[in-house]
Amino acid sequence: MALFPAFAGVSAAPESSAGGSSRKDLDWLSNPSFCTGNIPTLQQNTVEITALTSEKELLTRSPLKPELSEGSDVHKRLKQASRKKKKEKKKKKKHQHHKKTKKKYEQSSDSESYSATDSEKETSTGCIIYSKKEVEKPNSQENNATDNGGSRLIWLDDIQTLTTETFRTDKRPDPANWEYKSLYRGDIARYKRKGNSCLGINPKKQRISWEGTSTEKKQLHKKFERYFSKKSMRSVSSDGTPVCSKAEIFSSDLSPFIPVKDSDDEVPSSTSSRVNPLGVYDKSTTLWLQGQGPSDQETKQPISQKDSEEVILKAKVEEFNRKVRENPRDIQLWLEFVSFQDEVMKRPSLYTISEGEQESRRKSLKLILEKKLSILERAIESNQNSVELKLARLKLCTEFWEPSTLIKEWQKLIFLHPNNTSLWQKYLLFCQSQFSTFTVSKIHNLYGKCLSTLAAVQDGSILSHPALPGTEEAMFALFLQQCHFLRQAGHTEKAISLFQAMIDFTFFKPDSVKDLPTRGQVEFFEPFWDSGEPRVGEKGARGWRAWMHQQERGGWVVIKPDEDEDEPEEDDQEIKNKTLPKWQIWLSVEHSREQRHWLPWRPDKTKKQTDEDCEDPERQVLFDDLGLSLIKLSSLDLKFQLIDSFLQFLGVPSSYNLPTSCLYLAMDENGIFDYGISDEKPLTFFSPSFSGINCVGHMDKMNRQEHRIGHCKEGEEFIQNIFHLVLPLFSGKEKSHLCLSWLQYEIAKVTWCLQTKNKKRLKSQGKKCKKLAKNLLKEPDNRNNFCLWKAYAHLEWLLGNIEDARKVFDTAISMAGLEDLSSRLFDLSLLYAELEVELSGNLEGATTSRAIHILTKLTENGPYIPYTGQVLAVNILKARKAYEHMLQKHLNESSAPDPSSFNCSGHLVGMVGCFMLFQYLTIGINAAMHIYKQVYERLKGSISSEFSSANIGAQNLTNTLEAVTLMNANLLRYHMKVSVFPLNPLRETLSEALKLYPDNQVLWRSYIQIQNKSHNASKTRRFFDIIIRSSESLEPRLFAIQAEKMRKKLVEAVLRVEAGEIHSTIPETGLSNRIKVLFENAIQSDNGSNCPLLWRMYLNFLVSLGNKERSKGVFYRALQHCPWAKVLYMDAVDYFPDQLQEILDLMTEKELRVRVPIEELELLLED
Repeated sequence: MALFPAFAGVSAAPESSAGGSSRKDLDWLSNPSFCTGNIPTLQQNTVEITALTSEKELLTRSPLKPELSEGSDVHKRLKQASRKKKKEKKKKKKHQHHKKTKKKYEQSSDSESYSATDSEKETSTGCIIYSKKEVEKPNSQENNATDNGGSRLIWLDDIQTLTTETFRTDKRPDPANWEYKSLYRGDIARYKRKGNSCLGINPKKQRISWEGTSTEKKQLHKKFERYFSKKSMRSVSSDGTPVCSKAEIFSSDLSPFIPVKDSDDEVPSSTSSRVNPLGVYDKSTTLWLQGQGPSDQETKQPISQKDSEEVILKAKVEEFNRKVRENPRDIQLWLEFVSFQDEVMKRPSLYTISEGEQESRRKSLKLILEKKLSILERAIESNQNSVELKLARLKLCTEFWEPSTLIKEWQKLIFLHPNNTSLWQKYLLFCQSQFSTFTVSKIHNLYGKCLSTLAAVQDGSILSHPALPGTEEAMFALFLQQCHFLRQAGHTEKAISLFQAMIDFTFFKPDSVKDLPTRGQVEFFEPFWDSGEPRVGEKGARGWRAWMHQQERGGWVVIKPDEDEDEPEEDDQEIKNKTLPKWQIWLSVEHSREQRHWLPWRPDKTKKQTDEDCEDPERQVLFDDLGLSLIKLSSLDLKFQLIDSFLQFLGVPSSYNLPTSCLYLAMDENGIFDYGISDEKPLTFFSPSFSGINCVGHMDKMNRQEHRIGHCKEGEEFIQNIFHLVLPLFSGKEKSHLCLSWLQYEIAKVTWCLQTKNKKRLKSQGKKCKKLAKNLLKEPDNRNNFCLWKAYAHLEWLLGNIEDARKVFDTAISMAGLEDLSSRLFDLSLLYAELEVELSGNLEGATTSRAIHILTKLTENGPYIPYTGQVLAVNILKARKAYEHMLQKHLNESSAPDPSSFNCSGHLVGMVGCFMLFQYLTIGINAAMHIYKQVYERLKGSISSEFSSANIGAQNLTNTLEAVTLMNANLLRYHMKVSVFPLNPLRETLSEALKLYPDNQVLWRSYIQIQNKSHNASKTRRFFDIIIRSSESLEPRLFAIQAEKMRKKLVEAVLRVEAGEIHSTIPETGLSNRIKVLFENAIQSDNGSNCPLLWRMYLNFLVSLGNKERSKGVFYRALQHCPWAKVLYMDAVDYFPDQLQEILDLMTEKELRVRVPIEELELLLED
């Protein structure tokens, strides 16, 4: 075999002619690879190659055969150039010593053929090889003779006069380009850049940065770890390395500095001084020169920070394992062990070897979940009856299992624990928030199954599972949650019917069925419901009991209905402007029908109507839709809460709040951020309700421009009929509360007319409200009801009748008598004085004297005398002493161990309010703040030391402290309005109060309002962060978002000019991103993930930024968590009008109430 196989054919001829063995040993010398040429020839080749590449038209390189014919110009030029070069080379051969070698080299070069692969490579001698076929054959010279133009080797230095194509054109395709989508990297020319400049750029203004991609440069420029990276956070969270020994740390004598040992302290040994006479060697070098090694202590490597972390983690894991082995019944310990896995996975694992494996384990979420799941399964094996562990396991399996599998596991758990109300509540929430399996009818039936099962447990029908404590209250909370679910889904008729049936089932139950179980009572109730008799809220309703008695006697006597007074009917035309876009018309008609058609449809017998006359069958409610949800209520408190909740459901102001379990599910409107007239009148502003829950018939937009209080004519009659029906059912405090709620509802409509400046409606509403107040006060039970007197006087004051209002106040106080200082009298006098103070707008004048006169007469034992003139200073001093005596008396009672003394908590609130206002008017704001601080410290100490949170007395004290704090905040706000006063006292007052009451919406509104005046937002953000971390309530998160939105609005107002354009002269400081982060954190919380109001706010904010695509993503995320909220779909139609049909199809699929189908809308538009 030849040394170079490519030149094997060249050495074949000499080998056959010589035949000697000695010649064979020197065969490798005839190989042309060892040919040595002249240096000038190589230089000339290089110059000619450069000239050749500068031709205008270049031939393309190809791995295929060349297509040059013998008659072409290029072929002729190539032959001429080669002949000329051969003559020059023959002249030079005479002066060379290796003649035979050179001849063989030239013959072999002439016989070389071009190849497809080698034609792409330029050799160091400057040649282009076209073919490799003929080289592989042993007789290359014969092939060269037969093939002249097809396969030959051409030298670049032989080409001189080329002016046209240098390379040939390749017309055959290369399939590799389609397969690999790029050229082969070996086909791309490589070059070395000389210099850093580039042609065509301005060196003064432009510059090109040539950055290499070598591995050396990558190693030099390592990525700098920032403080927020995982590695840096891990180092911060780990324990620090001690800088000195423990003996030095805990030494008795603490020096102000760290002592440094002198070199003289260490006396060198004789051996070391002999080896190191000058003392220039360190200790390790000296030992080496002596032939010794380091000591054992020095050879021990110090424990690195990473090793110390692993030791600590391993110790914690071992401790947890030991504890759960010793106490397998400790459920809380198992849950702590599960949560500890998050901390373990944040750091390098204890059981891995390579760093790459550690990174993969740290980043693997699935690994963490599997580890937690295995721990929970071990815990459940030891605690078979633990519902808490099973719930944690189901929550964890949400990441693994399909919704259908999860529902089956939930059903198994519910079957095992049918008496657990907390488990039912979580199960309902899970099914309600599963978008893939959600339909309204399915969830509605599930609520019925839940309530009927719990009712059977309460009756004792399920013998294996007794009723747990608090079952009745939990059932009532689930019933309210079902009603609000139906309202939010648009099925308001079913929700109203549920309340109607529940009131009849609770208050008008015949005596003959009271001893039956719930299921038996429901069976007797069904005939009454299907009889067509008037129900609760309808005209002529008498109740279930009266109907059954009358049925035993032979039926009702038909009475003709009273004729109503003629009132102007509203325009029934639904489409007022047909030129608007289709989506706007649909929204308008849908909102209109939502306001007018929320009552169930009943056939009017006077008009001879039947069930077939109903245009919309969805407005009819059958007994099957509500029979399973009826429950028995035995507690008097729950019975009253049922009436109060129904009135609140209809929009009547109420002091009752929904249970926390269903409060955030029902929140769907942003009224909690409205201020009304609280800025103008901080002392006496009327706030009917700020719960954030839409009342029935109202589905307002986020801007609340069309928000109104009240209902249509039928709705108002419905509410009046309910009050007339339920007022005789109660007496005493409950009846007084209902009367006050009715009057406050009418006053709220007056306040709305004042805000909207609707004078025509204000006049009629004022007359109607005054008539109601007088009729209520004429009743014998209400003549001494100071709450009604106070509301009536406030109504006259709002209507502008100041003198009439003063007469009402004076009459009420005179009727009470100053000897009986009740809490209601204090409240009445306090409102009277506050109205007089706000009337003047300053602290000077006759109105201030009127207020002092009212507060002074309150402490005197004589009869009340209306204001006649200036109050004497002696009377002011006597009143102050009397107030101080009463305050000390009530504070001593509050700190007493007897809980019965806390019944006077309402008395304490009114008395403290009067004393603070008295001190403010006579001395100043500092005196009033001193009274508040005194009361705050005493009450807070009593709450924390004497009682637990479950105690009734402690709860009364908590409510008292909350009310006193609110009064103090309102007084400070008023003082800041009328005079110059720093913000810090009010800020501290609100901050301390909000730490105690993080769910008080009124305090939050005041807080963000005053903080918006401050230019520094860091304190506000820190405070919100503290409250959010310590509280599970959703209100801090909502108001934190609102505070940042107010700040963003303020910044944009500064940047905005009159034309409406925004100039980016001042940076936005990242407010939009901060608000997005606040939204995301709130959504991840337990209460926020299923809150429709939070999702509506998030969607509205993103749309305001103009990011439609991201807004759509948030909308579909909202549907994943709140698929029942119709307001989300309505907002989406408003924000994305081009997807109207898609959204309506989705609502129909999920069985949400669509009152205006798109087909009906098209027919209305055609008409």
